[in-house]
Amino acid sequence: MTRTRKPVGRIAFVGAGPGDPGLLTRRAHDALVDADQVVYDRGVPESLLDAVRAEARSDAQFTPAEGAPGDVAKILISAARSGQNAVHLVAGDPFGHDSVVKEVQAVARTAAHFEVVPGVGQAEGVATYAGVPLPGVRTAADVEDVSNLDFEALAAAVQRGSLALAVDAGDLAAIRDGLLAAGVDGATDVGVTGDGTGETQYTTTSTVDSFVAAALGFTGRVVLTVGDGVGQRDKLSWWENRPLYGWKVLVPRTKEQAGAMSARLRAYGAIPCEVPTIAVEPPRTPAQMERAVKGLVDGRYAWVIFTSVNAVRAVWEKFAEHGLDARHFGGVKIACIGDATADAVRAFGIQPELIPSGEQSSEGLLAEFSPHDEVLDPVGRVLLPRADIATETLAAGLTERGWEVDDVTAYRTVRAAPPPAEIRDAIKSGGFDAVLFTSSSTVRNLVGIAGKPHTRTVVAVIGPKTAETATEFGLRVDVQPPHASVPDLVEALAGYAVELREKLAAMPAKQRRGSKVQGPTALRFR
Repeated sequence: MTRTRKPVGRIAFVGAGPGDPGLLTRRAHDALVDADQVVYDRGVPESLLDAVRAEARSDAQFTPAEGAPGDVAKILISAARSGQNAVHLVAGDPFGHDSVVKEVQAVARTAAHFEVVPGVGQAEGVATYAGVPLPGVRTAADVEDVSNLDFEALAAAVQRGSLALAVDAGDLAAIRDGLLAAGVDGATDVGVTGDGTGETQYTTTSTVDSFVAAALGFTGRVVLTVGDGVGQRDKLSWWENRPLYGWKVLVPRTKEQAGAMSARLRAYGAIPCEVPTIAVEPPRTPAQMERAVKGLVDGRYAWVIFTSVNAVRAVWEKFAEHGLDARHFGGVKIACIGDATADAVRAFGIQPELIPSGEQSSEGLLAEFSPHDEVLDPVGRVLLPRADIATETLAAGLTERGWEVDDVTAYRTVRAAPPPAEIRDAIKSGGFDAVLFTSSSTVRNLVGIAGKPHTRTVVAVIGPKTAETATEFGLRVDVQPPHASVPDLVEALAGYAVELREKLAAMPAKQRRGSKVQGPTALRFR
């Protein structure tokens, strides 16, 4: 009789870094994605846990670490013995915590397979995000117990170079007293950073004498930086100086499309809030699209004109239903109203023949679309797959140019359900610093389901038609990019924020307080 060996699991002690999910190492990411059970410290930010859960196995269990080091070690060992892969996810670096070192020692006394995956230490990582270099002989530590600190050694570190400590905000007074008692000059520069590497990271600078009062209101873990490096923040601070840092930006788009815009906003430091205003659904009767797809295959059309990413998706979904692919577009030329739509077409392996070089709109496309020529264009029909609420500008313009147009409903746009009450209240009361509209329908539907944005909210629109609709609804348009695309729209909003900051910086203090300029940039100057 052959015995089946029981599978053996692995244990990993994984450093989460200082909080920004982007600072997880590849090895840490792989360990978390492959884990059956993740035990996490309470010091790991919820935003990082959300990012990990989104990529983890669907059946993975996430539980907070509770009890003594021996208790946590028992949970990990038990999981490994039952064939599971277990991870203890800790803030910063695993060996930066005495309790985790004890857990590793406990696991090492067994036959369990384990590894320790380093992470960026909280103190060093947050100091870098705060723009505080730690030159020379430096000391950086993630402190768990202030009573064990050697303040004489810390004072010597300040004398020789720089110091960075990750501590609980409630221990700041004890650290101040310890540094002063050890002989550190009370006028030495100090920085205190809360929510390090997070969306709301904030750094206050003062001195050893005054940093406790300056950090009043900080809670949880903070990073204390001491020494000459603090004085370089004005030039080196980058995380908090991104153009849209701290801006709460409303993103009213479909659920499928909001993600790409939000990612770009986050890169500029904004805090996006996605509010679906439109849901995309198939047409009520599929007969039109069925005939259109058959006509594409049979050579009925000279051109297909795509006016949105949703239209591209709708046609390709219909192709997939019939087992067709890009090869069946042979002989048909494709025009796209803008770069985003063109990118969607290219994703299916086809290069569009026409994209407006100027204004990316129906008018811009018509300006560059050649009239029908019976000799050069033996096939004189154009397929225009669009939304059910699309305007007639493009179809009418093509007809005037001698083309026959099959204006086909490829998809329907329906109004989404209203957002939660707190978001509706924030929209109407000025709780959002900016709102980005990418179509006329997003304007109409947002106002319909949530009300008009407050006058202090910066309104950014993707193009002239959207601007017209916003104006019709009584909104002041502040930002409009030269080209109608999501990247250009976000770039234009970032540029507007920079201009705002420069304008406010040039104002005398009294004028700043009376300025009607809105947004978090203005508030920081007041």
